Amino acid sequence: MKTALLIPFAVLSLGFSTAAYADGSGTVTGLAGGAATGAVVGGPVGAVVGGAVGAIAGAAIDPPPERVVTYVRQQPMPTQRVVVEEPIVVGKRVPQTVVLTPIPEDPTYSYAIVDQQRLIVDPQTGQVVQIVQ
Repeated sequence: MKTALLIPFAVLSLGFSTAAYADGSGTVTGLAGGAATGAVVGGPVGAVVGGAVGAIAGAAIDPPPERVVTYVRQQPMPTQRVVVEEPIVVGKRVPQTVVLTPIPEDPTYSYAIVDQQRLIVDPQTGQVVQIVQ
C-alpha cells in the first residue's frame, strides 16, 4: 500500500522538477494542460500521470525562433495548391506526400505550404511545430 502511494508522488515530483528547469513555456503549458486533462479523466492519479506526459509533450514542441517564423512568412505561395485530406494540427505529422523545404538560416526546421497554410515542420520527424498566421 505504501509503495502504491509513493509512486504517484515520485512521478509528480519529477514532473514539477522538469517544468522548473525548462527553457521554454511549452513544458509548463504541457504540464498544466496534461494535469488538468488527467484530473478530469482519472482523478488525482490521472492528474499526476497527465502532468508528466504533458510536460514531456510540451517540451517537445517549443515554438521556433522568430527569425524562422519571419522567413516562412516571407516565402511566396506556390502556384499549385497542395491539399491533404487529414487536418493539419500542431504536434501531428504531415503526410509523407508533402514536400518539406529546408530553412537555410536554421536547418533544424523546414517549412511547407499546405491548404494555403504555412507550416513550420521538424524535418527529422515530419511533425508540425507551428502554423504561421
